[in-house]
Amino acid sequence: MAAAAGLAAPPPTSRISSFPRAFSTVLKDLKYADTHEWVKVEGDSATIGVTDHAQDHLGDVVYVELPEVGSTVSQGTNFGAVESVKATSDINAPVSGEIIQVNDELSEKPGFINGSPYEKGWIIKVKISDPSELNSLMDDEKYKKFCEEEDGKH
Repeated sequence: MAAAAGLAAPPPTSRISSFPRAFSTVLKDLKYADTHEWVKVEGDSATIGVTDHAQDHLGDVVYVELPEVGSTVSQGTNFGAVESVKATSDINAPVSGEIIQVNDELSEKPGFINGSPYEKGWIIKVKISDPSELNSLMDDEKYKKFCEEEDGKH
C-alpha cells in the first residue's frame, strides 16, 4: 500500500518547475540600456552585447546579424539582430561610435550569446564618440529593478 501512495506523488520535476527561475545574472561595472544591451567601458572604447536577461527571454540563439567594422552606430538605433528559435530581435546601440571590432566567432557559434553573454557572447566594440551618453544608461542595481518590474508586467 505504501508503494501505491508513492506513485500518487507528483514527480519532482513538476514541483521544481512551479518555482520561478532565479533572476538573470547582472554584472556590476557594466552599464545597461532599457532595450537589454550591456556596455563595458574600457578607456574610450566600449564592448557591447545582449544581457543575460535578454538571452533568457530569446531562447536558443541560432543566428547573429553582425555589422561591418568601420561603420558607425548611434545611440538607440539598430545595428544588427539576434535570431532565436522563438523570434528575431533587433540589437540597439547603447552608445554612439565607430565599430572597431566585431565578434566574428558568433557567425559559427551564435550560442555564445546564451552560454556566455558577458564574455564570449559580446557582439561589437566601438570607439565611443560621445561619452556623456553613458549617463543615460542604467547601473546594475537600476537594471535589476527595471527587469523585475518588466517581468512583473508579463
